[in-house]
Amino acid sequence: MNSNSGNSGNSGKWQMLVAMTLSGTIGLFVLASGQPAMTVVLLRCLIGGLSLLALLYWQGDWQNLNASQVKWLLLGAAALIINWLCLFSAYRLSSISIATVVYHVQPFFLLILLAMTQKDGQIRRKLPFLLLAFAGVVFSSGLDIRHDLLRSADGHFSRALAGAGLALLAALLYAFATLATRKLQGIAPAQIAGLQLLTGALVLAPMADLSNWSWHWQSWGSLLLLGFVHTGLMYKLMYYAFQKLPATSIASLSFIYPLVALLVDVWFFSTVLSALQLLGMAMILIAVLANQREWSLVVLMRTLNFKNGIK
Repeated sequence: MNSNSGNSGNSGKWQMLVAMTLSGTIGLFVLASGQPAMTVVLLRCLIGGLSLLALLYWQGDWQNLNASQVKWLLLGAAALIINWLCLFSAYRLSSISIATVVYHVQPFFLLILLAMTQKDGQIRRKLPFLLLAFAGVVFSSGLDIRHDLLRSADGHFSRALAGAGLALLAALLYAFATLATRKLQGIAPAQIAGLQLLTGALVLAPMADLSNWSWHWQSWGSLLLLGFVHTGLMYKLMYYAFQKLPATSIASLSFIYPLVALLVDVWFFSTVLSALQLLGMAMILIAVLANQREWSLVVLMRTLNFKNGIK
């Protein structure tokens, strides 16, 4: 039983790692599509949801849901959809750097929600490394408080502050969506994600503007990849991981996303990183590695002291 549990946990870590890596490359294909953000989200939901449910039907894994499962599925879908809307609005009101940094408090919201619903002795022990990862996100984002927070597109502090508030709400909603998915143990991840994505498509359809639609092959190719790979496959992997991993592992592996997004900027857009950003990336890697290898902060400090010749 322990062996099976260990194998399940390891596969969950790899699934979460791949899902977060895919998530970090979404921005590249969104830009390549040349479509408005709302249109991209709508088509991601539609293509991803239909592909997942088609796969589920072909595999014969559909399961009838009881009232409690339907409740959690719909609550998770609502949290996921409103999370997207809040985050995109935050990008418009404040800078992307502010929204990204604020949004990545969601691992802490997840742990707080978990602590309110069940006891998990690992939360306190792993919290320092999660704080280290969050500090790494702040550093690697290149956030300039004076420029990005005290100024906004129209010069008003209240606009940037409203954007930060919406990003904070989006983070809370994403954490709740994660917790709701963990309540659906035994239900195929493809069924959970497929139904939630189609619900999202129905809600977002009236808001999308298709008047400037492009039939260019690059636009279609990017949208198909976003739908099938970055939504269908990614959400299936992510929901598998949600069901297998403890919340502390989910929280720490979530920080892979901003790290990959930054690497995409460097590789494809020739972004030049500062020393502070490189330090932030190293902090994220150390924090994720420490959490996944079950390091203790005390043991890590002793090891570093020993290597430095401090007794």
